[in-house]
Amino acid sequence: MRSWLVAAAAAAIFAVPGAAMAQGPIVIKFSHVVAADTPKGKGAEKFKELAEKYTNGKVKVEVYPNSTLYKDKEELEALQLGAVQMLAPSNSKFGPIGIKEFEVFDLPYILPTRVALRKVTDGELGKRLLKLLEPKGMVGLAYWDNGFKEMTANKPLRKPEDFKGLKFRIQSSKVLEAQFRALGAIPQVMAFSEVYQALQTGVVDGQENTASNIYSQKMHEVQKFMTMTNNGYIGYVVVVNKKFWDDLPADIRAQVQKAMDEATVYTNNISKSENDTALEDIKKASTTTIVIPTAEENAAMRKAMMPVYQDMYSRLGKPIIDEFLKEAGGVTN
Repeated sequence: MRSWLVAAAAAAIFAVPGAAMAQGPIVIKFSHVVAADTPKGKGAEKFKELAEKYTNGKVKVEVYPNSTLYKDKEELEALQLGAVQMLAPSNSKFGPIGIKEFEVFDLPYILPTRVALRKVTDGELGKRLLKLLEPKGMVGLAYWDNGFKEMTANKPLRKPEDFKGLKFRIQSSKVLEAQFRALGAIPQVMAFSEVYQALQTGVVDGQENTASNIYSQKMHEVQKFMTMTNNGYIGYVVVVNKKFWDDLPADIRAQVQKAMDEATVYTNNISKSENDTALEDIKKASTTTIVIPTAEENAAMRKAMMPVYQDMYSRLGKPIIDEFLKEAGGVTN
């Protein structure tokens, strides 16, 4: 795959912004791995609409959803090589390329509410995290929400013991790996595009995701139970290739940033309603039983996952975890 990416990147050299201005519109390839009918998918389409409008057609945005260009493990390398200009990877995906601080978003129950989330992403901590991307050849433009994660499996997941021995698909994240090991489950890293088939064939027994991702990928059709754990958060960082961004004419860059800012407000405003609608659609499908844990069951789940924080002090650094907790007001016990 890498040789193919290098070839694609070499071809992209002939479409640098300066040359494109003389020959036609500047093309921004925006690749992502989820369905178009999700908060991220709709956000990408809104950005396309606004960027083309504000630049009077000087910019053309091509959106590639559902891993049609790149899968999870490929997309960041493609961006760094210049084969694609824009992505919106989940926070987890920056850990494997050496920016492990973003994995703090994966810690269980660290974000109690969306209000707490905004305090982090809109504050100094959020801005400082984005700055860490630049030495890796990318610029962070925005934080986009999806929502809070629920657990699915072919058995009810009410208490920690229910996870013992189950194979759970995870994104590539040491935090998520530690989380499922704390529950006695077996974490398996897998590309998002492969999850449905893996669940269908029994390669994995369960997964965690937002309702909109579960519904749009039809995971509810191959999982009998969905437990409303709200144990974690899925969000994205919209990133652009740094050289491409820096080479844009200043007026075009400002117009594209304006489009991104407005698309971000739109995406974050619709994310909750999109997940609420998806949950209702899952209920209507009647293929999955929705499990609502009791207060005692929720407390037991939290207690079982709390050792993950101690485990992650050495990887992420206690100061950033403590700062995140202070900003978000998360409760760890």
